[in-house]
Amino acid sequence: MKVVNADEMRLIDKKTIEEYGVPGSVLMERAGLAVAEKVRELFEKKKVIVLSGGGNNGGDGLVAARNLFNWGWNVRVLLLLKEDRLSPDCLIQYRTAKKLGLPIEFRSNIDEKDLHSAVVVDAILGTGINKAVASPMSDLIGFINRSHVAVISVDIPSGISSDNGQVMGEAVRADYTVTFGLPKTGHLLYPGAEFTGELFIEDIGFPAELLGADSLKTHTIERTDASVLIPERPRYSHKGDFGHVLIVAGSRGKTGAALMSARACLRAGAGMVTIGVPESLADIFQSRVTEEMVLPLPDAGNGRLSAEALDEILHFSAGRIDVLAIGPGIGVSDDTIKMMKQLVQTSPVPLVLDADGINSLQDSTQFLKKSKSPVILTPHTGELARMLGQKADVRNEMEADRINTARFFVRDTGAYLVLKGAPTVIAEPEGRIFINTTGNPGMATAGSGDVLTGMIAAFLGQGLNPIDASIIGTYMHGLAGDIAATEKGMHSLIASDIIDTLPAAFAALKND
Repeated sequence: MKVVNADEMRLIDKKTIEEYGVPGSVLMERAGLAVAEKVRELFEKKKVIVLSGGGNNGGDGLVAARNLFNWGWNVRVLLLLKEDRLSPDCLIQYRTAKKLGLPIEFRSNIDEKDLHSAVVVDAILGTGINKAVASPMSDLIGFINRSHVAVISVDIPSGISSDNGQVMGEAVRADYTVTFGLPKTGHLLYPGAEFTGELFIEDIGFPAELLGADSLKTHTIERTDASVLIPERPRYSHKGDFGHVLIVAGSRGKTGAALMSARACLRAGAGMVTIGVPESLADIFQSRVTEEMVLPLPDAGNGRLSAEALDEILHFSAGRIDVLAIGPGIGVSDDTIKMMKQLVQTSPVPLVLDADGINSLQDSTQFLKKSKSPVILTPHTGELARMLGQKADVRNEMEADRINTARFFVRDTGAYLVLKGAPTVIAEPEGRIFINTTGNPGMATAGSGDVLTGMIAAFLGQGLNPIDASIIGTYMHGLAGDIAATEKGMHSLIASDIIDTLPAAFAALKND
């Protein structure tokens, strides 16, 4: 499904009115009716307080209030701005509601008596907010949040940026949100996703042509999107048809990263997996693997890869493997830095870079522009900041604007990016952005990223292109984590549980 920011939604609204001839008042009527119907669906007939601002969001709230009032509900409207400050469409709705006899008061404060046994409809601010909410409105929002009443927000919780999900000073914490046409990025990015509650997307008559326009580059990854990407397994096939992946990983004290990545790669469908490891640790790996093969690589003498491993990796890659994944647990040293800079430029097969493979490219993104083959990077924002040579505090800025962070990175480097986090954001150089919709906090555990690396590499090896491999790998990683969480609980979930649950994730998608 497409996702929009405030400007994109504003343009859709404008074109619907000006080019397709749908009056703004009609859109407002449909929006308010959709909210009223959702209130009626979610709650038994009871007291409703509609808090309306002076803009079109407030107008939607007035329409919702009018419909509920007509259905016999106990409805009151508190208009937070005076009549002379209402937008034209909001003013029309106010006058219509007043003629109907709907109780309306002009005031910007509420008390416990107002909210007692009530459902609150939040129609205070809409998607266009671009500055911090100030008093007295911020005081009102704070009071609502402390009251613990049921809240349903119109379009987006008041005070949440629809562009990046950030709290603009103070924001309504809704139980439900009814939005129109398409979800907004602020509904999906944190902390906005938590404030949104359960999201309902209602059709109020925007032309399908506008909602599906190619100019809208941001998408959610839905179950149906992922299910169609599962590679076919023809009856007449052999292991070579499903890819040979070389995973260069591990160092002294970090052998588990390599083993988890390799095991996840096999569980995700790769035909063959070879683990490239420091030769001094080869016997340790050999004693622990079953289906995987082991490739000893030149060792710097301390259980870490030597720069001389580059030639061995390239030699092994030529004509023998389909994908090279590198980074989990290799450590960072002068040798890995030298090796990674050369490898991204010379690898004859697609690359998946994770963890220390990314850390070894610190302040060296220019080498990605010279890559011979497609490169997928799977950092969290801390690793991405280090790679860009930025200070640690930049990570917070990146987290606050995950979509643009991803978009600018791939535009400048030509690489594919899987920006891990809540939610994980995937970006391709052509400009499309994908927001993952699976996963849970229990997956914030050691080794989870190593599992993801192996899975994406597996799907690349089975013939998917870089963006599709990233999409299905990320979605299924989160889905397996969600299934595991239902069985183990989020507190007890470990990375191996994600691997063990992959068969169930495949089954769930294939049965859709």
